[in-house]
Amino acid sequence: MSGVEGVRDYFLIVVSYWTFTLTDGALRMLILLYFYQIGFDPLDIAFLFIFYELFGVVTNLVGGWLAARLGLNTTLIVGLITQVIALSMLMVDGSVLTVAYVMLAQALSGIAKDLNKMSAKSGVKLSVPLGEEGRLYRWVSVLTGSKNALKGIGFFLGGLLLNTIGFKLSMGLMASVLALVAIGTLAFLKRDLGKTTYKPKFRDMLSKSSEINRLSAARFFLFGSRDVWFVIALPVFLQLEMGWTSLGVGTFLALWVIGYGLIQTLYPIVSRVFTLSEPDGRSVVLWGLALSVLPILILFLELGLKWDSEVVAVMGVLFFGIVFAVNSTIHSYLIVSYAKRDGVSLDVGFYYMSNAAGRLMGTVLSGLVYQQYGFMACIAVSAVCVVMSIVVSIGLPANKDRLTEI
Repeated sequence: MSGVEGVRDYFLIVVSYWTFTLTDGALRMLILLYFYQIGFDPLDIAFLFIFYELFGVVTNLVGGWLAARLGLNTTLIVGLITQVIALSMLMVDGSVLTVAYVMLAQALSGIAKDLNKMSAKSGVKLSVPLGEEGRLYRWVSVLTGSKNALKGIGFFLGGLLLNTIGFKLSMGLMASVLALVAIGTLAFLKRDLGKTTYKPKFRDMLSKSSEINRLSAARFFLFGSRDVWFVIALPVFLQLEMGWTSLGVGTFLALWVIGYGLIQTLYPIVSRVFTLSEPDGRSVVLWGLALSVLPILILFLELGLKWDSEVVAVMGVLFFGIVFAVNSTIHSYLIVSYAKRDGVSLDVGFYYMSNAAGRLMGTVLSGLVYQQYGFMACIAVSAVCVVMSIVVSIGLPANKDRLTEI
C-alpha cells in the first residue's frame, strides 16, 4: 500500500469511527437517562445493556474471522448499517419500548459497535508501513483518544437531545447521519482492505499467541474495573443520591470521557519525550499498579476518613480516569503491535472479544452490586478487578524480548 493510499484509508476509517462513536455515546446516555426517568430501576437499566455487551463478545470473535475472509471494508460498512437499523427500531411509540424490545435493539447496536471498532483498529495496522512502530503508536493513540473524546461529547449530546427534541426524534437524526457516512465509506474505502492471503478456518478465531492471550485477559479485568462503577452505579448515584439533574449527569460524564480521550491522545507524545521508546509488557504492569491505588484510596477516604460522598465520587472518578486512560492507551497500542499483519482482524477481534466480555461483566455487576450493596461496594469490586488485571499481565514481553511478527 502506498503512503497516499494509507493516509486516505486511515482518514476514511477515522471519519467512520468518529461518527459512529458520537452517536453511540449519545445513544447510551439517551437510553440510560430516558428509562430512568420513566421509572426503570438500576438493575432493569443494566439489563438493557446486557445484550449490547453480550453480542459484542460474539461479534468481535466472529467479526475478526469474517473480516479476514471478506475484507475490513465490508465489516465496517455492515457495522454502520446495523446501527442505522438499531436506531430506527427505537423510533416507535413509548408503549412499545419494553425491556425485551430495547434489549433486542441494543443487541444490534452491540454488533454494530464492535464490527466498527474491530474494523477500525485492524485497519490502522494496515494503513502504516511495516516496521514504523512510532507512527503506528501515534495513529492508534489518535484514533483511540479522539474516539473517547467524541464518546464524551456524545454523552453530552444525548442529554441535550433528550431535553430538546426528545427520544424518538433523536433516534431519527442519528440514523440519518450514519446512513450518509455508510454511503461515503462504501464509495471510497479500499475494497480488499484486510483480506487475508489465505482462507482462515473457523478455529483460527482463537488466538494461539501467549502474549495476545495474556493481554486479552488483562483487558477483560481492566474494563470490568471501570464499568462496574462507571456504567450504571455512578450516574444513578449522582442523580438519585446526590440530586443531580439529567443534564448535569450527562455533562459531567461527557467532560470525563472527553478528558479521558485527550489524555489518550497526548500521552504518547509526553511519554516519548522521557522514554524515547514505545510501551511494552512492563508498562502494562507498572501502570496497572498505579491504577490499583485509586479505588483503594477512594474506599479509605469514604469509609475510613468519612469524607463527603459527593466529593469522593467526583474526585475519585477524575483521578481514576486519568490513570485508566494511560492504561487503555498502552493496551490499545500493544494489541495492534502484537497482531500479525496477515489476518490482523483475527488477533484484534479476539482481543476485543475479551474487552466486550469485561464490559459485560462490569455492566451486570454495576447494576446488581449497586442495587444490593451501594456505591462503595462497586468501588471495592473495581479494586479486585484491577489487581486481577495486573496478575495476568505479569509475563508480557518487553520490547527487547519480542519475537512476534509485527
